[in-house]
Amino acid sequence: MAETQRRPGSVQSLQRAFELLERLADAGGEASLSELATSSGLPMPTIHRLIRTLLDLGYVRQHTNRRYALGARLIRLGEHAGVQFGTATRPLLAELVEETGETANLAILERDEVVYVAQVPSKHSMRMFTEVGRRLLPHGTGVGKAMLAQLPVDEIRALLARTGTPAYTPHTLTDPARLVAHLREVAEQGYALDESEQEVGVRCVAVALTGTPTPAAVSVSGPEGRLTKEAVTRIAPAVQRVAKELSERITAS
Repeated sequence: MAETQRRPGSVQSLQRAFELLERLADAGGEASLSELATSSGLPMPTIHRLIRTLLDLGYVRQHTNRRYALGARLIRLGEHAGVQFGTATRPLLAELVEETGETANLAILERDEVVYVAQVPSKHSMRMFTEVGRRLLPHGTGVGKAMLAQLPVDEIRALLARTGTPAYTPHTLTDPARLVAHLREVAEQGYALDESEQEVGVRCVAVALTGTPTPAAVSVSGPEGRLTKEAVTRIAPAVQRVAKELSERITAS
């Protein structure tokens, strides 16, 4: 394994422990010691020592079949991190709602899925059904397509091979080749559109953040009757501005 480049003064054992947690997550949440050794390239004694420490701390648990899984103690950390992330971004999302009149969302790409981590709803009675914490595959969402468009083509194809491209609606792009070509257009355009691809009758304008630790995107969503194609030309620059400000705020923190 080509290890993550270490900064001067960093603790190698701590870095390796977190890498193992990420390897467990990438493996679907559980793996054997031999599988971790294969995926990480670390010696088995090192793996065993690190896993035993994580096990004692509650960040890893062991099944009766001797496979290891992510521990419950990580839930608390994730919940607090998610709350803080959402709290820090809500003011800018609120500005976007005030400017556009529609619901603003912030999502990240986690383990091949889009996860909505913050939202400020519009004041209209007809709103999106997406809520904080919801998980969806990226090919059928505006935020997902915006994030995918920032990735190298080989990474996009590998992700689509892992997840598949099921149809959320009759308008969802399900052909991987067409989707890859579409994502090139998204990258050139600077924003992605969800045209009833996740929910029929709903349009979404999404822009990827840049320089963030994990892929992220901000969006504005609403019914097609209000968020018309003409409105998109007015709303897209506002979403791009907020995406830039969010990127700067997150990378500076």
